[in-house]
Amino acid sequence: MAYADDGELTSDTSLLHFYGEDLKRRREEAGLKQTKFAAEALIAPSLLSKIESGKRLPSKELSVLADARFGTGDHFQRLWPLVIKYAYPSWFRPFVELEATARAIRSFQVQVVPGLLQTQEYARAVLEAGRLDPDRVEELLAARVVRQDILTRENPPELWVVLDETVLRRPMGSSEVFAGQLQRLLEATESARTVLQVIPFSAGGHAGNNGAFSALAMDEGPDVVYVDGLLQGQIHADPAEVRAATRIYTLLQAGALSPAASLDLIRTVMKDHR
Repeated sequence: MAYADDGELTSDTSLLHFYGEDLKRRREEAGLKQTKFAAEALIAPSLLSKIESGKRLPSKELSVLADARFGTGDHFQRLWPLVIKYAYPSWFRPFVELEATARAIRSFQVQVVPGLLQTQEYARAVLEAGRLDPDRVEELLAARVVRQDILTRENPPELWVVLDETVLRRPMGSSEVFAGQLQRLLEATESARTVLQVIPFSAGGHAGNNGAFSALAMDEGPDVVYVDGLLQGQIHADPAEVRAATRIYTLLQAGALSPAASLDLIRTVMKDHR
């Protein structure tokens, strides 16, 4: 870990380590023992130790407490959204960064609701289905909430989502949790910049049989396509591949129910979870 003379982050450091070491430095300057600060933060001393060494992600609550305890204004709170991206696997972070600057997002999903539209309860059920460590689940949930902020900012991207009907027929969590997720889909379409369509089972085979993907239209730089994989996804920027993905998405839109009919189907499915 290295700092410039004024204590700022330098090029050979990561934000995660910077956050941890800065937290430790300010705690020690305040003469506060690790066990005492951990107790104030309602976390185990071992977890605080890992956070200070850049091995675990901090929580938003810890960031708020640190700023109040050390008189640092909103320093740690402003760092937290930047640090939280480290919750994602290294191969997924570039996509999250591109997604945050995209002008338009086209998402096709065959198993679960896309992350940008997941409720916290639904997302928890999805993550827990993967038998992840509970602490890891909490980290990913926090990262997902921050990622969704792009939809509520002043100039959000245009979002078009096409779902296979399987997504609506595969409940995650309790009936209450799943009903809440379906309601979230309905509410998302209240924005003029969000469109949702469903490909019904009655459509039979469709152009997206090869799996889920997202296409990002960028104001700067080439448009890209992200394709889900078993172990990790891949980002493609080759113009020919982007054109192919765009054609597939157009075919999916053409084969899907209209936006109005799609919402009617969601409302119908909701009746089974009330």
